[in-house]
Amino acid sequence: MVKIPNQPFCIFSPIRSKDICSFFYFSSMELTYTKCSLTDLQQLRQISEQTFVTAFEKDNNPNDFKNYIENAFALERIKEELLNPNSDFFFALSNNEIVGYFKLNVGIAQTDIKQDNSIELERIYILAKYQNSGLGEQFLMYIKSIALKRNKKMLWLGVWEENKRAIKFYERQGFKKFDTHPYFIGLDEQTDWLMRFDLGTL
Repeated sequence: MVKIPNQPFCIFSPIRSKDICSFFYFSSMELTYTKCSLTDLQQLRQISEQTFVTAFEKDNNPNDFKNYIENAFALERIKEELLNPNSDFFFALSNNEIVGYFKLNVGIAQTDIKQDNSIELERIYILAKYQNSGLGEQFLMYIKSIALKRNKKMLWLGVWEENKRAIKFYERQGFKKFDTHPYFIGLDEQTDWLMRFDLGTL
């Protein structure tokens, strides 16, 4: 079993329809990626909840947040997502230690666009120990390579409109805003920017 460090960190929108963390510096850390399976269910649930709570608990109503956590990260909920044939979770590892994870959706699993030639980056988290290490660019390079291997033309994601730092990062990586959508945690309506990257530019 690979290790998950304590103190996870992410500064993007809650598990909204898309959860995206931001990373800004070049890293020489060598990463390997492994696709998650049912044997990873407990670890996946753990890292998903930890990163979300650390990132967003302070920004939400305690009661709404507690109810959201109990539903969004229930073991059966994560299992259902993991077994969806149109979704894939990946762990990123360095020296056999999990440094983060991401989730990709295609087809009808996509939360907004459901085109055959598009792929959604729904979640991406890097743990606190590795924040500001430039891993975001490495993650994106690998994710783009997956999209190209699957003959996708567009990679898209959602990011909270208040996360200006993250938006600037994605703009530097070639993503462009094309729409918005609302997301609710309890009664709190928040807005995500939808951003896309044209894989034909690679």
